[in-house]
Amino acid sequence: MNPFPPGADEDTPVFVISVAAQLSGLHAQTLRSYDRQGLVSPGRTSGGGRRYSMRDIALLREVQRLSQEDGVNLAGIKRIIELENEVDALRDRISELTQELASAYAAAEQAAAAIHKSYRNDLVPVRQQTALVVWRPQPRR
Repeated sequence: MNPFPPGADEDTPVFVISVAAQLSGLHAQTLRSYDRQGLVSPGRTSGGGRRYSMRDIALLREVQRLSQEDGVNLAGIKRIIELENEVDALRDRISELTQELASAYAAAEQAAAAIHKSYRNDLVPVRQQTALVVWRPQPRR
């Protein structure tokens, strides 16, 4: 069962800052500060109000964990987030390229099969290393 409203997912900005603060266990001022520093960038309403998604809430919790438990400063956290985003993008690109490569292999196999199908049955491909020896019996004397 999908816990989100119809048409929404974990990236849909739905939570106002007070709810996001409560869900993340942080103060609303901390969320504003993280937004200004570029750590978490919530969606915006037409009036400029912040709207946080579930992914934003998870990121806020991770920022808090890195800061409190691991002692990472905010600049370090920002760099960690940037690198994680870059790794995710690279993984997505690898997946795309793997799919393209599989499609190219399949197309090559189909093309080879079509060519092999077009061969005449009385012709047999012979490797270059194969020697053909013709035996001719010697006439009797």
